[in-house]
Amino acid sequence: MTALAHPAYGIPRPVAPFAEVLLENNPSAMTLDGTNTWLLRGPGADRCVVVDPGTRDQSHLERVAAAAGPVAVILITHHHGDHVGGASWLAERTGAPVRAFDAGLCRDADPLTDGEVVAAAGLELAVRHTPGHTADSVCFAVGAGGVRAVLTGDTVLGRGTTVVFDLGAYLDSLRALAAAEPGTLVLPGHGPELPDLAGTAAMYLAHREERLDQVRAALRRLGPDASPRAVVELVYADVDPSLWGPAEWSVRAQLDYLR
Repeated sequence: MTALAHPAYGIPRPVAPFAEVLLENNPSAMTLDGTNTWLLRGPGADRCVVVDPGTRDQSHLERVAAAAGPVAVILITHHHGDHVGGASWLAERTGAPVRAFDAGLCRDADPLTDGEVVAAAGLELAVRHTPGHTADSVCFAVGAGGVRAVLTGDTVLGRGTTVVFDLGAYLDSLRALAAAEPGTLVLPGHGPELPDLAGTAAMYLAHREERLDQVRAALRRLGPDASPRAVVELVYADVDPSLWGPAEWSVRAQLDYLR
């Protein structure tokens, strides 16, 4: 599975007939190259849908506003600040409502619901509640011009795997995404876009099963009451220790799932 190249920071790059991406200059171990802000519009549409405006970084938000033009709605994939932090600023600047699964993140609009179709900017975006990374995580399925895509937020990344807080819910979400039609693009919240959602979700499922087997083996070695940190140090021994903190969150979810 070959990843496509990322754009330079702050420069809109077309990815699909209906989608452009702006990469925010906020790289880190958690955000990879930075946060992807997505601009969506159907053929001939004079307005835009903005998905995940990023942090409250005014220079990035100014570029988003300039590239988007009139904004129909701002959509949020989940509540983490690197996705939603700039939403209020952009809403004030553009006058657009903000919609998210979490009602507390919404502005001048109702919260998103699972299975809802958001019609805006000449497009129809199907909302899929995909908890696991967070309880409020959603994906957006969209298509035009013969191209299908799903905006996955942090549920599926363009590189590596994501942190999980509820493994049972996350596995269910991955199984649902693995049923996507072949060739459905992955437009992630971080990292490069990927060419096939079903294949990527299947790879994620296999990875989670492998990790679960490793955690089971660690518990057999360390004892059933082993701490999450002890499991991390054994299972993630080949991973940069700077990433052990996030890994511990996922291990806690794995232990809850197994126990």
